[in-house]
Amino acid sequence: MTSSDLADALRTAVLAQRFETTPDQLQGGAPLGWHPSVDLAVAVFPRGAAPVCANVLFSREHPNGLVASFDATTGAVDNVAFHADVRDAAGDSIAWLPGSDWRRIAFPAWFGSGPRFVAPYPASLLKVMVAVGVARLVDQGRSDWALPLTHAGKTRPSADWLFDMITVSSNEATSALVAHLHERGAIRRESGRDGHNELHDLFAAERLPGLRIANTRADGGWGNGAGSGVGQIQMTAWDALRLIWRLDAGAPPPHWLPADAPPLVSAASRDVLRRTLDSQKLHHNLSSESLRTLPGWVPGIPARFAHKTGNTQNYGSDAGIVHDDATGLHYLIAVTTSLGTRYAPHPEASTTWRLPALGAAIHAWLKTNT
Repeated sequence: MTSSDLADALRTAVLAQRFETTPDQLQGGAPLGWHPSVDLAVAVFPRGAAPVCANVLFSREHPNGLVASFDATTGAVDNVAFHADVRDAAGDSIAWLPGSDWRRIAFPAWFGSGPRFVAPYPASLLKVMVAVGVARLVDQGRSDWALPLTHAGKTRPSADWLFDMITVSSNEATSALVAHLHERGAIRRESGRDGHNELHDLFAAERLPGLRIANTRADGGWGNGAGSGVGQIQMTAWDALRLIWRLDAGAPPPHWLPADAPPLVSAASRDVLRRTLDSQKLHHNLSSESLRTLPGWVPGIPARFAHKTGNTQNYGSDAGIVHDDATGLHYLIAVTTSLGTRYAPHPEASTTWRLPALGAAIHAWLKTNT
């Protein structure tokens, strides 16, 4: 299997889902009518061979998909011009509303060159960046997993806030940890995109230009209402995957970093983060085990999946580490999309069944071809 083989398989799998025909609640159940934004990345670790990686991107502007190429030195996508998502004056996402005219929306250029791709908001997948930030504080002696943190009148150890942030996607826990990052000086409110931010410095050192967490508040505010959220917090699928690669003790060394590059976090902190990802309770997107009892259930990735999901009305994301114990298959997968809860077929579902169906299709192809 080559990277081209994998990219072709990913592109075929996405197109087979016919996402543009997905019923949209904001259009009275009528088909969406255009291809939603889907940024999908996979890295496979075949036994005894080098990793095989691919990233494909789709949107209303690229319904047949773009295949990313990677810079030989940094590993970053080098043939796509990523643009930031936007909010209106009221703080609401507007790019994904029925009838939105992208020709009239000024999407800010973010990084890269080539065809434009408007990066959808990562939703709660952003919490992986927060988790890494707290782990770095612990490793530097500026915090501790047992340290009591008080937020909204509740006092709990930081490890407990972390567990709830990842496993049940608690927004309150996220605010507690974002406030802690501010209190320790790791991040700060930014008036512009280039203000100092330790996490941004880290991502730059890790050669991950597709990660950004800006304009959060000292009180822990990180959503649209806080002036952060959409347009300020960004994750491309490829760089979300590469961040998680650095948390996977079983993965080969990252090829985009020098051989003597220091670890992202200590082995002890990596174990803490990995245990939380392993304990995920919201298997709703690329996997769907949490939704098995719902009518019309569609299975997703049928293997151990240590991951983090994210869902809002307009967005759905997922990223993590897959181990198929029966076959030894080991891979990473990440996706950010504009497929939010408005496309869910049931009130307890988080997105269209086509997203777990995509996860299942990719897993089946990898089992056959790895």
